[in-house]
Amino acid sequence: MFWQKRLKDFVARMRHYALPLRLRLWNGLEVDLGDAPMVTFTIKSLRGLRHLLRPSVASLGQAYVEGEIDLEGGIDDVISLAVQLSAHNTRHGQVRHGPRLVRHTRRVDAEAIAYHYDVSNDFYRFWLDKEMLYSCAYFRTAADSLEQAQEQKLDHILTKLDVRPGQTLLDIGCGWGALVLRAARKYGARALGITLSQNQYDLARQRIAEAGLEDRVEIRLQDYRDVSGKFDRIVSVGMFEHVGLRNLRGYFGRIHDLLADAGVCLNHGITSTDPDSAEAPFGGGEFIERYVFPHGELPHLSFALKEMAAAGLEATDVENLRRHYALTTHHWSRRFEQHGEQLKAMAGERRYRIWRAYLAGCAYGFNSNWIALHQILATKAGIGDATPLPLTRDYMYVGKA
Repeated sequence: MFWQKRLKDFVARMRHYALPLRLRLWNGLEVDLGDAPMVTFTIKSLRGLRHLLRPSVASLGQAYVEGEIDLEGGIDDVISLAVQLSAHNTRHGQVRHGPRLVRHTRRVDAEAIAYHYDVSNDFYRFWLDKEMLYSCAYFRTAADSLEQAQEQKLDHILTKLDVRPGQTLLDIGCGWGALVLRAARKYGARALGITLSQNQYDLARQRIAEAGLEDRVEIRLQDYRDVSGKFDRIVSVGMFEHVGLRNLRGYFGRIHDLLADAGVCLNHGITSTDPDSAEAPFGGGEFIERYVFPHGELPHLSFALKEMAAAGLEATDVENLRRHYALTTHHWSRRFEQHGEQLKAMAGERRYRIWRAYLAGCAYGFNSNWIALHQILATKAGIGDATPLPLTRDYMYVGKA
């Protein structure tokens, strides 16, 4: 049969790389691509075999999610082998596309946020920290716990912003409310958090009520484009990935308009490491677009800074936290693996497979410099001596040694 010849050719080509991978077909045939296999791909159909014979991270991920391939072995080893198969596939391995320009409307963005975040709060509780922070943590050492690192992230952001008692703070994409609660409790700010996720909105409001902070913290189910007023401090954590490349200037422009003249803003977001593309290599971005973040687009740091400047904001500090996100996603993936059966029962087999592959793949991607995470601190351009920030970065690290 034709597929048998193609499989034979594929195996002969891949054996050259001595990959520790076993292939098991639906008819019982087993083939090892190298010695001492660490991972087994069970190919359950011809459709699954077609994905294998033209491997990319996207095609192999699709086959796994749709149940056409089953996996045995540690998830980190699985991801590594999927990447190696993709890299050795000369037809598809190095393909990169130009940035996708997605049309972002209020309805499209709200639907995309609901798709990703409104799984259920309990689903996220299994693998996030106790405060449910779904963004890059800040590790002083690699031995820090996830809980420590996430608390340190909140303080790192609020200290960078130089938040003072009585100041107003806007959190665009506030998640489950941890940052606005921290800003009010520890720094004395009056905070407004906005989200497009109903589940996040409900739990954040509950947390604020339980903390007795309704007079200082407000949560709204609101699009950032519909916010009015002026704020001393504006922060956006893990949000601008959803904005869209063609909307980035307008997004920063809205922040500019909402920021007080002597205000400070901080954008914390995932960035592409390829200046010519918003894609991760080997089809990783395609998998995330299809199954995890519909309409998500990653700008390169240079593009983000260009659009920020065009919107009238001056970047005063930029920090690359790529290694911190590699550690964060590694923690998430480990916790996800530990609670796999409960998560599968809660979310179903398909969604469980999506998130399992996504979290482990992100850990690999950040560790391999496919994607990065940058914090950009900014003020309004042209304000001269009115800038509220100290002359040096020393203030960011007081008491952190």
